[in-house]
Amino acid sequence: MARSAEQVNRTVHVSKEPLAEPPLAIRTLGAQELRTAARRISKVDESVRDLARDMLHSMYAARGIGLAAPQVGVNKQLLVIDLDLDEAATPPLVLINPEITAASASFNSYEEGCLSIPKVYLEVVRPSTVEVSFRDDQGRPRRLKADGLLARCIQHELDHLEGVLFVDRVTDQHSLDEELLQHGFDRNHVQSLR
Repeated sequence: MARSAEQVNRTVHVSKEPLAEPPLAIRTLGAQELRTAARRISKVDESVRDLARDMLHSMYAARGIGLAAPQVGVNKQLLVIDLDLDEAATPPLVLINPEITAASASFNSYEEGCLSIPKVYLEVVRPSTVEVSFRDDQGRPRRLKADGLLARCIQHELDHLEGVLFVDRVTDQHSLDEELLQHGFDRNHVQSLR
């Protein structure tokens, strides 16, 4: 059966206006789903695109710039990223089965936050640039070289697929303890990486 050009060129794109009732609940620090390594997606189909759309709606409702499937309780290797929340025409990035294939030797420190650990912001050191391979929302293989905020966001969201949270990478333990206590999170849910 022949498909129309509209069907072939369909992309995951939703309104960036925050919904009063987002479709998916974002898990917070302490939830077991955040500590489980995500499974690869074997087939990119409409159910995967629907999940990406629901994730985008939930991310926009929370005013975030990135969201990984484990954060909404789905054990799949799927990320959505949008660094331009105020520009409706800028499409989001949908990364399926993403993998970092190269990272720079240079590192930088930057304050990170996470929708799964609301109101907690701490410095994290990461590679300045990364190259990532992934499948897009049509299942096509893609490669992307990223720097700046996009590189950081990709690394942060990719960590979620491994059950790692940004607080696990924080080296300033005193600031970490203070922030978690101030915002009502249990320090015992951090799994510091050494």
